Amino acid sequence: MILSVPITRLILYFVIYSFLGWVLETCFCSIKARRLVPRGFLYGPVCPIYGVGVCMMILFFRPLAFSPVLFYCTAVVGMSAWECLVGWVLETTTHVRYWDYSDKPLNFHGYICLQISLCWGALSYVVIFWLHPLVEGQLGRLPDWLAYVLCGVLMTLMAVDAAFTIRQLALVSRLLRSLERATDELQLQLALGKAELATRLDAAREERREAYAQQIARLERYTRRFRRHYSHLRFTVANSSIVEDVKAAGARALRELQRRRGAGSKG
Repeated sequence: MILSVPITRLILYFVIYSFLGWVLETCFCSIKARRLVPRGFLYGPVCPIYGVGVCMMILFFRPLAFSPVLFYCTAVVGMSAWECLVGWVLETTTHVRYWDYSDKPLNFHGYICLQISLCWGALSYVVIFWLHPLVEGQLGRLPDWLAYVLCGVLMTLMAVDAAFTIRQLALVSRLLRSLERATDELQLQLALGKAELATRLDAAREERREAYAQQIARLERYTRRFRRHYSHLRFTVANSSIVEDVKAAGARALRELQRRRGAGSKG
């Protein structure tokens, strides 16, 4: 016995309230999402967090039933602490957050919030003062041998369910680690490719700059050669318009050459 409660009775309480918690959670989430949303950590229709929570209330909170206010405050604090602990353990071990109150005011890391904590207190009051007396009365009618058989069968089923769930979560965790490694490798390859591309672009830009400088230098050599060979020529008055056109074209060519040289030095 644990605090005057037989172990077989406590196990049956755990299974019953785990199932009722699954029903409550599934109905609430299904109505909210307007479709069937099976809840729970295990494959079966049970939410152990509710079963353990109610067993805690039966063992530790029910002695405070003489004061409804004290019982309510204790239930709010105790059930909120239990929910926070379970949420943190599940997220740490499975890398999955099964509930998140981050969008609600006065929350603690999304695991608990004031609104839900107050609801836990009211639900605890309903369970201990109204529901549990009925469940306790019905289980009290079971023969001891039937209680032992039910405990063995139900706990075996939950143990098998937990084993399959843990195995599936281990596979999912391994897959997540593989995806993280693949993501890191992809980011590394992208960084290396980006660095290589930048190097190639710098090399190509340097080659274009050198080629442009060579073209400018060649144009200057041709200009000097042209001036050296044809500087002694003189034009007659009849060809003065042609001379002016040639001078204007030469001036334009010189300005263009200076502009390109200035652009090349800036690049």
